Amino acid sequence: MEKLNQQRGLRNRNPLNIRRTADLWQGLAERQPDPEFFTFRSMAYGYRAAFIVLRTYCHKYRLRTVKEIIRRWAPPEDGNDTEDYLRRVCTLTGFSPDKCLNPYKPEHMGPLVAAMSRVECGTKPVMHQIKEGWALYMGAPEEPSACFTD
Repeated sequence: MEKLNQQRGLRNRNPLNIRRTADLWQGLAERQPDPEFFTFRSMAYGYRAAFIVLRTYCHKYRLRTVKEIIRRWAPPEDGNDTEDYLRRVCTLTGFSPDKCLNPYKPEHMGPLVAAMSRVECGTKPVMHQIKEGWALYMGAPEEPSACFTD
């Protein structure tokens, strides 16, 4: 099943395998052939959506650390090996599980999303696509209040 999701993330231009919901993301492909996961027009739009979901984790759920974020993103009740996912993300980023992340700092979110993409898709992400996604994300409407003051 892991290989199928890795291929899906690339095929759907959805590098973090965001599940389909009622949300109408900017950059969705006209056709949504995958019944479980969104399909985006480009990887940059897939990364933009990932940055926004992670920002929402901060604002709505008050999740700030790598460990908190990964435990919500890949919970064991969905069949994930959450601890392995966390270990892999921490190894790839060099972040400790308890590192507090700021969703407005590219030096926090870029490495996190790159590592999560690598875990989800099984291949090294293309950094310019992440940067394009970040630029699209920074133009996205903000939540009412930031969860960080630094």
